[in-house]
Amino acid sequence: MCVESDGCEIEGCSSSDEVHTLSGSMSPGLKSNPDLHPCKPGQKFRAALLRCRSPAAAAGILSFGNVLNYMDRYTVAGVLLDIQRHFKVSDSGAGLLQTVFICSFMVAAPIFGYLGDRFNRKIILSCGIFFWSAVTLSSSFITKEYYWLFVLSRGLVGIGESSYSSISPTIIGDLFTNNSRTMMLSVFYLAIPLGSGLGYILGSSAKEAAGDWHWALRVSPVLGMTAGTLILFFVPEPKRGHADQLGRRIKHRTSWLCDMKALAKNRSYVFSSLASAAVSFATGGFGMWIPQYLFRAQVVQKTAEACTKDVCSSKDSLIFGAITCVTGLLGVVIGAATTRLCRQRTERADPLVCAVSMLGSAIFICLIFVVAKKSIVGAYVCIFIGETLLFLNWAITADILMYVVIPTRRATAVAFQGFTSHLLGDAGSPYLIGLISDALQESYATSVLWQFLSLGYALMLCPFVIVLGGMFFLATALFFLDDRDKAEKHRNSCPDKKKRQNKLQSS
Repeated sequence: MCVESDGCEIEGCSSSDEVHTLSGSMSPGLKSNPDLHPCKPGQKFRAALLRCRSPAAAAGILSFGNVLNYMDRYTVAGVLLDIQRHFKVSDSGAGLLQTVFICSFMVAAPIFGYLGDRFNRKIILSCGIFFWSAVTLSSSFITKEYYWLFVLSRGLVGIGESSYSSISPTIIGDLFTNNSRTMMLSVFYLAIPLGSGLGYILGSSAKEAAGDWHWALRVSPVLGMTAGTLILFFVPEPKRGHADQLGRRIKHRTSWLCDMKALAKNRSYVFSSLASAAVSFATGGFGMWIPQYLFRAQVVQKTAEACTKDVCSSKDSLIFGAITCVTGLLGVVIGAATTRLCRQRTERADPLVCAVSMLGSAIFICLIFVVAKKSIVGAYVCIFIGETLLFLNWAITADILMYVVIPTRRATAVAFQGFTSHLLGDAGSPYLIGLISDALQESYATSVLWQFLSLGYALMLCPFVIVLGGMFFLATALFFLDDRDKAEKHRNSCPDKKKRQNKLQSS
């Protein structure tokens, strides 16, 4: 007799008191329980779902959802020129789309982090996905008179996507431990460059296929609702800290105020967070505007015509999306391998590799604006090398944090670093670059050459910020060993009152 976890008997299994073995001998069978009953069809379906809820399947579904999260975020960038023509907005108005999205995303993240620690996480995830999918789909029907409503819709999408980015890594963290957890989280975060690149590809491909840019916003919602349904049925809700119970138990936890004070005094953490903000600034502005810049370059070279049709050329968005997918994956892999190799020579390898890659990236990104006027192919080569070097430090930055921050305050450190990166980085860079471009265009508004040059001058802000980020990583290298040793030798600097009393009583 076979018994499922719901306490029901599976049809087709023997209910006799003896069981035949492969050797032909007889062994005592399981005794029938009068409380058991044949499974009903609904119970069989539920039991089958339980068997499919493996940790690996859950991590795969959550990673798929993360791909969709970033794909939807950059679909708008893939059809930005069409959106500008449809709503008749300037560069600063177009840059406002990403700024509003990131600001709402940034503000909502701590709220969802609080909810995720107290309520059913997969329900929050599914509701968030269904919400942003519905808003994205609805935004594709907004008419040209209501651009403010389109901007508002991007803010609402940011709130929905914030729920996913804040909560889904914690589920993976509770399903796996040690090296397995590291591997699964690496797969989860590799979805960032993959999803970002696919966003450009999806936006441009859907627009070309349908002959209307609005369809670019109608594909990802269908996939998003599919992911939300998969999460509801196939992703388990593990107990918080379940995987960590297998390892050493944490003796005590410090207060939130004590954690924030300690992080503010942690120089390696502060400088690496500022460097991370510089990376975020560059990737946010660069990702939003570079396809537009390359299109204007081709108009200046007279290899393409200015967009006067309802559907503009999307070739540059398609190519840039493919490059982003490849360079993101290459950057993470090369960064991890380079750091392992350099650790054999110096213990400061992590921040030094990040600093060198940032400074090298700034050189090739500067070359884009030199080469683009003469050769689009040369510009793409510089983009490929520059992005690979820029993405090199993604996984290394996370490793630096793990080295210099003690386990009991790592979640707070990650959340605050993400908040800082958005606040000082991509929350304002797309709008700021568009604003500078508009200001430079005022003198020669009708000049095609000046439209190209003004956007290029505005984008030159990115390599300067990247150099600043490289300086912050060099500063991190100065204090890295001291902060790492402090984390390893850490003793509780903010003991609870009860522990103080116990210590006094024992003495």
